[in-house]
Amino acid sequence: MSATDGQKIAMRGAGYYSANTVGAKYVIDKVADLVVDAVARMPRLANGHPFAIADFGAADGGTSMDMMRRLVGAVRETEPHRAISITYTDLPHNDFSTLFRLSQGLLGPSTDMPLADTPALYIFGSGTSFYRQVLPDNSLSFGFSATAMHWISKRPCMIADHVQAVGASNAEREQFRTQALRDWETILLARARELRSGGRLALANFCIDEEGHYLGHTTAVDMFDCFARHWRDLLRAGRISETEYVNATFQQFYKTPQEFAAPFRDPASSVSQAGLRLEKMFTMVTPCPYAEAFRTHRNAQDFARAYVPTLRSWSETVFANALDSSRPANERSAIIDDFYNAYEADVARAPDEHRMDYVHCVTQIVKL
Repeated sequence: MSATDGQKIAMRGAGYYSANTVGAKYVIDKVADLVVDAVARMPRLANGHPFAIADFGAADGGTSMDMMRRLVGAVRETEPHRAISITYTDLPHNDFSTLFRLSQGLLGPSTDMPLADTPALYIFGSGTSFYRQVLPDNSLSFGFSATAMHWISKRPCMIADHVQAVGASNAEREQFRTQALRDWETILLARARELRSGGRLALANFCIDEEGHYLGHTTAVDMFDCFARHWRDLLRAGRISETEYVNATFQQFYKTPQEFAAPFRDPASSVSQAGLRLEKMFTMVTPCPYAEAFRTHRNAQDFARAYVPTLRSWSETVFANALDSSRPANERSAIIDDFYNAYEADVARAPDEHRMDYVHCVTQIVKL
């Protein structure tokens, strides 16, 4: 879940994101077979051309590291001497230092050979968002992105009495939808320019699925409603201002499968005209690993202490940036800590009601 241009405070470093988003890794591991199958069906490159891979919205790279090993291995199975490059892309303030340390095996215990030690594999980082072209024309062999492209390029409006578009008014939600669909076209056209003929994309994006489920909304308790309620409690207690309350608007939108597919189903669309075709699309729900573990150990406090940090790992920037920058830093930190502590207490009181199941739309796209 990469941050966006509108977020001024960077996520915590030193592997905090990967360490607290094990569910995001499970999602990537689930689509790894799709990735390997797609590579096996790709036409061979001419001699002298590297097999270029890109991970768009990579964060610190930890959640996709194992999948990248499989992807590189799949290429080497058919072309053992082919040079391979991986370009990890994200925003300029992304935690690239942790990414490179993870790829070099310099952070955290690992029994695997560091990815960067793979012969004839070249790893790069690009501080360019996926709304722009990152790689030269016709150079990309395989593009990947997971749990990132729900972030939109700008907030079309503030949400008056909620924090995310799923709880917005109809008028507010339509503005977010319009922006998200425009961004989706922008993303696809940038990838169309980068991809070589026969190149592919594998994307796993948050969505609202056929059952109306989305991230944190697969049971009676809605995660974003909880965020909004606890943020509203701070307003009522006089801890934050009305402006700060409204400013906590997530720069996100969850599209439906139909909205993901629409540009490909119209032969006259700019995406279709650019040569992109939708090969596969399906939705999947990945159970919250913390809630699943709680079903076994039944310790409510342990569950709450493990569960809330995974929410905090990707949401904290939204709430921290909503606070007035003139507040002293320690005051802002105390407000944010109290906010998540209240959520943790909420989870501990009713642990069976809380879970953050991941709901994704997986698409495989080819350039003719």
